[in-house]
Amino acid sequence: MKYFLAVCMTALWFNLSTLAQSKATTHKVEKGETINSIAQKYKVTPYDIYQLNPDVQKGLQLNSILLIPSPSAKKAITLPVKKEVTSTKHVMAPKETLYGILKKYDVTTEELQKVNPLLDVQALKIGQVLVIPSKTALKSNVPTQEKAVKHIVLAKETKYSIANKYGITIEELERKNPEIVSNLPIGYELIIKGNPIKIAKSVIATEVKKESVQVASAAVFPKGNFISYVVRPKETLYSLSKMSGLSQEELLKENPALANGVEVGMEIKIPESATITPVEAIKKEFTVLAKKNNERKKLALLLPFNVTKIENDTVNSITARLKKDKFLNMTLDFYSGALMAIDSAKTLGLNVEIKILDSQESKNSSAVAALTKSNNLEESDAIIGPFYQANVEKMAELVLQNQVPVVSPLSKENEVKFANIFQSVPNPDAVKNAMFDYMRTKGGNMIAVVDKKKGSVIKFISDNHKDVRFVPLTATGGVSAESIKSLLVKDKMNYVVMETENTGMIKATLSALMSAMATYKVQLVILEPNETLDTDEINFSSLTKLKLMYPAVSRENESPEALIFEKEYKKKNKVYPSVFATRGFDVTFDTLLRLSQGKKFEETTLEVTTEQVDNKFDYSKNTTGGYSNNGIYILYYDTDLTIKEAK
Repeated sequence: MKYFLAVCMTALWFNLSTLAQSKATTHKVEKGETINSIAQKYKVTPYDIYQLNPDVQKGLQLNSILLIPSPSAKKAITLPVKKEVTSTKHVMAPKETLYGILKKYDVTTEELQKVNPLLDVQALKIGQVLVIPSKTALKSNVPTQEKAVKHIVLAKETKYSIANKYGITIEELERKNPEIVSNLPIGYELIIKGNPIKIAKSVIATEVKKESVQVASAAVFPKGNFISYVVRPKETLYSLSKMSGLSQEELLKENPALANGVEVGMEIKIPESATITPVEAIKKEFTVLAKKNNERKKLALLLPFNVTKIENDTVNSITARLKKDKFLNMTLDFYSGALMAIDSAKTLGLNVEIKILDSQESKNSSAVAALTKSNNLEESDAIIGPFYQANVEKMAELVLQNQVPVVSPLSKENEVKFANIFQSVPNPDAVKNAMFDYMRTKGGNMIAVVDKKKGSVIKFISDNHKDVRFVPLTATGGVSAESIKSLLVKDKMNYVVMETENTGMIKATLSALMSAMATYKVQLVILEPNETLDTDEINFSSLTKLKLMYPAVSRENESPEALIFEKEYKKKNKVYPSVFATRGFDVTFDTLLRLSQGKKFEETTLEVTTEQVDNKFDYSKNTTGGYSNNGIYILYYDTDLTIKEAK
């Protein structure tokens, strides 16, 4: 999940701060004010205020006096390139990470440590001053070469949360992106800094070669009237229930040990009358796929370029459409990532024939029928796309007779109609269930603070997780410290699931948990992105101390392999990969590797869990006949200001 990634703030020279101070005014903090409201009042950015008032990063104090830079003085300042400059300085801001610093200044850990010999990269602190190597200082002082920063709009994000994240005003955001003045479309690529890069993009079809990896399997052993099944990594009570066709209560009745948590390697009993079949009980292994078979395979990618629609558009130029059409940009980003995967396959020597086709789709129509007929897609070994679920199902229906697997690249549908559909994105319910099952595996005490407005969340927890106790609310719908503490248990980790967007309720919950830490072990948990936690009203240090934990379908991967992908992508496309570009690479590369195993695609999904750059692929058959991806990460905020995966 990338909805709480660290915010990268721009570094300024020390002499710039000194000059700004000399042309500043003062402001007395009044009740209800935030950094953003003050910044907007004086037409400056929050970062400008932080520069002159570093203590404010810890929170505003009522009646305190702030230094406010003059907007005109700020605009008049220009810093020419000086060859004698050897370094610049950067002050660590709330939510910043080492990864964000390295990416922002285009330096390596080694280069950073060379000029900061006492630097502990695992223990960065808010307010810590870093010296940035000279090559970055020189680049950052060329006023005409501002580095472009982009942002893909996620579900539930607002202009306020995005502007706050990057330390700019809403007015600045709208000035850079005039198309969002009236609305903020999900998936739209915003320009935060710099100018949009104009790249000519075209649809191509090519043939490449490819390679793949090893798999392992286990068996199911019949015992009397039961089937003995060994629990696989990342399986949960919810997934076991869905797989077996039994309710969670029925599973617990036959296997009392599950009440203490689902553990990898645990052997459980499932009645022979259950809907589970031996092939479903194959034990998966987490592995890195490698080339095992050189038999030529055919892969088709159906992506919604909608070229005909673009060519017939007499109003908008291609450049104008690229600026406005978020769906086209998402498609092109996914496509650019897929091309990287194809190139990687070529390097590995994989023997795959690739067809890239324009699905010409909207939500309710597509060209899949005509494309299937004219390109003999029923002879494919696998198909990725289209994007819309209705069109994915149409595609799957057309090639069902030949059992061609159809990988849905973006849809989050919970149920599918055809047995040859592979949903590559975990559905929202599975994501939430994974969080609860993780807490159970740790033997934790689970309580929930849920706003009465969150009726769907209350019902979801009540229906699926009966061992979770709800914190009683006050008559006005609030929460008290006493009601929370009354449900905490000593000598156990107390997981407190907080689902509310009410600032007062969040503050009360955080305050109660912070005070309880002296006596109890507590950890804060959320099930979905919560933009309120990104506002100045919430103390970020409290979230790190409580090690805020949440489930996510993707991670922020800083492994050497992931950094190589990012570097190569930037080299080819002149920009860093968006979430859709990375997903295009992950889905395509994973599919290519599975095809090269010398066995059916379906077999590899039942036997092997894989992990690519940011996404994990752990497929299992669902009750509707298709396949779901259970590759979900449990992430948390650590006290060193990094996001880590919970083990």
